[in-house]
Amino acid sequence: MAMALTQENLGILRLLSDVTLRMIEGQVLEIEGEANLAVREAQHIDIMRRKTADLFSACMRIGAKLANASEADEKAAGDYGLALGLAFQMKDDLLDFTATESKLGKPVGLDLREGKLTLPVIYMLEGGDADARAKVEAVVEDRGFARVSHEEIVAAARRTGALARAEEVAIAQAEAARRALSAFPKSRERDALLALPDFILARDH
Repeated sequence: MAMALTQENLGILRLLSDVTLRMIEGQVLEIEGEANLAVREAQHIDIMRRKTADLFSACMRIGAKLANASEADEKAAGDYGLALGLAFQMKDDLLDFTATESKLGKPVGLDLREGKLTLPVIYMLEGGDADARAKVEAVVEDRGFARVSHEEIVAAARRTGALARAEEVAIAQAEAARRALSAFPKSRERDALLALPDFILARDH
């Protein structure tokens, strides 16, 4: 915010103020939804957008504003940032299931242990598999893996297709980010931005 003030650009300040508010709202919505097994895909994606993707989008739009880009180019840059941010957060959801603790740098399964329903868990619950639901309920109720191991949750997520579905959604967002860049001419800078979606999908921490 201090850096933005040096530009004396009201549009940038308004954009940063708006995105800060949405990030706070996203955090509040996430806290309110903890341990709520009725949370659905659209609600979770809305929280991801507010907490992460809107900030990615704002950063891209600020660059466009500082370059005096057209409204169309600013929108394309913002669309890229939004899709990239969603892909980033969706990959985080997956890593909570698939990463190792040594790679991730924090305990695996932490989101579910804290009562946070991520995309793989939401898809597991939507699938109607009674055994998978019972396992999720046990972890959320215990706030830990006392009765059900993390490995059992991962196995259930694979068996029900929840992990594969979550990965498909992340890949779709990465592709949307790449499409948004088609508005810009070929350049070294565009190539660098085009590489980011693949980097996000391939990361293991």
